[in-house]
Amino acid sequence: MNLISRSAPHISLEQWRSLVAVVEAGGYAQAAEALHKSQSAVSYAVQKIEAQLGLRAFEIHGRKAVLTPTGHMLYRRALALLGEAGDLEQAARKLSAGWEAEIGLAVEVLYPPDRLLAALARFGAEAPRTRIEVIESVLGGAAEALLGGQADIAVTPTIPPGFLGRPLMNVRLIAVASPDHPLHRLGRPLHEIDLRAHRHLPVRATSARRDRRTTTVEVEQRWTFSSMGMSIAAACGGHGFAWYPEAHIRGELAAGRLKPLPLGGAEERFVELYCVVADPDGAGPGVRRLEEILVEEGVP
Repeated sequence: MNLISRSAPHISLEQWRSLVAVVEAGGYAQAAEALHKSQSAVSYAVQKIEAQLGLRAFEIHGRKAVLTPTGHMLYRRALALLGEAGDLEQAARKLSAGWEAEIGLAVEVLYPPDRLLAALARFGAEAPRTRIEVIESVLGGAAEALLGGQADIAVTPTIPPGFLGRPLMNVRLIAVASPDHPLHRLGRPLHEIDLRAHRHLPVRATSARRDRRTTTVEVEQRWTFSSMGMSIAAACGGHGFAWYPEAHIRGELAAGRLKPLPLGGAEERFVELYCVVADPDGAGPGVRRLEEILVEEGVP
């Protein structure tokens, strides 16, 4: 059966809103005040629901309206229905307004800066009036920005539950240290036990749920930085080792300020990045276009 052939609903959103208000406000009088309606109008709306469905949503205990077991089910479904209706109206307003005034873009720091800037330049040429707020994140921060509503789009290695992501690229990370670092002076393939005797230079996760004990390698010495730039500078200065995205250290490798550690193949790691839109159904034209550009820029 398609939607056209189905019977139209007999209960309006306003009637469902009255039922929800009675539950959440704690009674008919309080609900009427919250909805700026008369108490008789709220009572009539709930009675219409009960009459249409042939059931009782509330029982009166003293001066308080208490949900019946069936009423609890109606309340939960009404909440979902009103939420969907609100989301639909918001999405329609976004689409009718044209290109968005501002877009929040959360980007994992592993994403190559040149590709990000190329994507922003392309988008800026098409939509110069749309502002972009770039939220740089590390290890879960981009996914958290999606969940928290700060980002309309995220470039992230982690797709949060309930979201869908489009693959962007595989990022190659390389374990490196200064050519003068003691690890390079060993003159042989390295093992994990060799790394434990030296300082690791990780970048701190921006996720609020970060665990300081979670590291890429277990060592006794560690300097943790808030930015990758400072970590790279420390590695170039001979203060330790770390895994960095290849795109971030091409200049340092070419200039000989950093050198890959000989870990027998373990010096390479790969991280898959995804492009995730917070609300695909309600996304405006700007969000959809920026997503397309990011995906295109991610193609090798």
